[in-house]
Amino acid sequence: MRIVIAGGHGQIALRLERLLAARGDEVAGIIRRPEQGDDLREAGAEPVVLDLESASVEEVAEVLRGADAAVFAAGAGPGSGAARKETVDKGAAVLFADAAVRAGVRRHVVVSSMGADPAHQGDDIFDAYQRAKGEADAYVRGLDGLDWTILRPGMLTNDAGTGLVRLEAHTGRGPVPRDDVAAVIAELLDTVATAGLTLELISGSAPVSVAVKSVAGN
Repeated sequence: MRIVIAGGHGQIALRLERLLAARGDEVAGIIRRPEQGDDLREAGAEPVVLDLESASVEEVAEVLRGADAAVFAAGAGPGSGAARKETVDKGAAVLFADAAVRAGVRRHVVVSSMGADPAHQGDDIFDAYQRAKGEADAYVRGLDGLDWTILRPGMLTNDAGTGLVRLEAHTGRGPVPRDDVAAVIAELLDTVATAGLTLELISGSAPVSVAVKSVAGN
């Protein structure tokens, strides 16, 4: 498969790129800064320099054309203000989804946030983030032409992955290593039967492949 990842230099994305490249997929990662390219090449991915805050739908669609799947893993990141939550966590997600539709790339996995909700209340930066992610998720759900799956991990850690997770519509809060999030995304990309699902993810007791097959069968 050819898979294009938005936010290609993110911590989850770099892990995902290594996994996908190791299993023989062709991977491209969209990045904002050219100096990030070496890290992607080391992970086995092709870097594509494109700023999703200023790019047009057609520019992004051009990158996506010919791909079998797309993953939105971009984020404004810690230290960014409410304005960039709106332009990246919402705006770039909407742009990427629109571009996927235009390019004819149906399989679409979104890395969201547990608790994301357009109606989330509060004035803190994190509240703005949760609203932006919730609005982006709602937009993706409303698009025709996408086989989307929205993944909402719990508290992300850099602990070594265990390969054991809990993946359900509602898991309750809990931690999950970024390694395991990447492994779940890789499995979701292969499991089109999870299209149309919004799933929460925390550490648990089920092997990744079993957890994904279980929700696909529901």
